[in-house]
Amino acid sequence: MCDIETHPLAPYLPASAKLLMLGSFPPPQIRWKMDFYYPNFQNDMWRILGAIFYDDRDYFIDTTAKQFKLAEIKQFLDHTGIAIYDSAYQVRRLKGNAADKFLEVVQATDLEKLLLKIPDCHHLMTTGDKATETLMQSFPTDTIKPVIGRSSQARLAGRELTLHRMPSSSRAYPLALADKIIAYKNFFKEINLL
Repeated sequence: MCDIETHPLAPYLPASAKLLMLGSFPPPQIRWKMDFYYPNFQNDMWRILGAIFYDDRDYFIDTTAKQFKLAEIKQFLDHTGIAIYDSAYQVRRLKGNAADKFLEVVQATDLEKLLLKIPDCHHLMTTGDKATETLMQSFPTDTIKPVIGRSSQARLAGRELTLHRMPSSSRAYPLALADKIIAYKNFFKEINLL
């Protein structure tokens, strides 16, 4: 039996957050280039956001040191109003790797508790199918699961929410980086963060 892993990072919750981005769960720490979200250098989330908001895929990346620029990332999230966490709080890695298909979610994140800390947040965005499946556990069974590039409406703890499903930023996801950038750019325009 695989060990249960508890989420190693605290939620990043700017007080003025309008959007909560939810991945599934961090990769094994051996793959980390920083103690923060999307820490694997092979994940393109920070390249996508750099391209969209600064017209520079490497804005959040120190290409020489092959590291991320954590201070710039946090400043961007605070300024833009983006919170980040993951939809799973505890997991088992069935193959010991970062692949979502080999993650068994033991306990989903307490979404209601998280949302209490960001009262202006009305948009939840998932960055993969495992994240979306896990997120849906927080809602009544008649809540429509969003498909890639689309949204659905939900209600939790008296708050109206819009759920969005975006393409995974992992390079394992079969979509070109340029197409991911377009999809995410359209999303940020749609929710008025760009």
